[in-house]
Amino acid sequence: MTNRAVLAEALIAQTPWSNATHAPLAGDASNRRYERLTDPNTGRTAVLMDSPPGQAEPVEAFVRMAKYLRNIGLSAPEIYAEDTEYGFLLLEDLGDDLFARVLKQTPKMERELYEAATDVLIKLYNAPTLSLPSYDPTLMTELAALAFTKYAQAVLGEHDADARVRFEHRFADILHRETSGSKVVVQRDYHAENMIWLPDREGVKRVGLLDFQTAMLGHPAYDLVSMLQDVRRDVAPGTEMRMVNRYIAASGVNDHDFRTAYAVLGAQRNLRILGVFARLATEYGKPHYIDLIPATWAHLMRDLNHPSLVTVADLVREALPAPTPENLNRLRNT
Repeated sequence: MTNRAVLAEALIAQTPWSNATHAPLAGDASNRRYERLTDPNTGRTAVLMDSPPGQAEPVEAFVRMAKYLRNIGLSAPEIYAEDTEYGFLLLEDLGDDLFARVLKQTPKMERELYEAATDVLIKLYNAPTLSLPSYDPTLMTELAALAFTKYAQAVLGEHDADARVRFEHRFADILHRETSGSKVVVQRDYHAENMIWLPDREGVKRVGLLDFQTAMLGHPAYDLVSMLQDVRRDVAPGTEMRMVNRYIAASGVNDHDFRTAYAVLGAQRNLRILGVFARLATEYGKPHYIDLIPATWAHLMRDLNHPSLVTVADLVREALPAPTPENLNRLRNT
């Protein structure tokens, strides 16, 4: 056994899953690792999260957010046991019915699932917030600039530093102007591969929530953009329109201001994703993320058509290389 396996077994030994069988579960883009534990006598299951300190987000953040989400009536996993010193959690198993998987099998359920997921965000809009770091214009601009320093740099071997600086100044101004106002808890990775369909539950509890440990306080449109401009699956344009309308009607936010913020935050998120995917591919040996770059680029180009982004749109189009087959191959060979 490795040292971490011994530490995990010490935690599991204190629970009803001490004699459980272990099977690996698919992970995410982080250094976290997951296993499903199954009790051979009862068939009950649980999920072990292995999040090594210093290599992945501290599990304390997951614990705090899970408790917050459950307290306001949402379906985050119950925490059965925790070892925050060494980075282990034993969690409720919400199953395998990821939205992405359910919708691949039954596309006609898209509206039902996305209405439930939008209602989760409306619930968060009306809920008391936590004391969390702010996803503010300064940080959002810094992360959007990864499209220059990681994506363009990897494709071209260099990036236009002057264009990046001009972008940062102009984009920060746009974010300050268009995304101010009250903040909500944003999970920041709210999409079809981080939501589990739980049809036996009711209302918003039908949406099982995962991967929320990096939550911050941000604009109410952010998680809606994350969900509807999903680079991993194509959300029907009609569904996107209806869900934005649903959120605006239920929350009472200003229609024009919210739609403007939605486009600006879409551009910010997709610029960040370009940089992150390029970095995961070239620096962390995960080339499969390159396959998602064309969809990310398509969302970005659509966002840049919004009038609020006129001062940066041409600059971005000129400074960032389009994800042509040739450019994607350059990323794969970097």
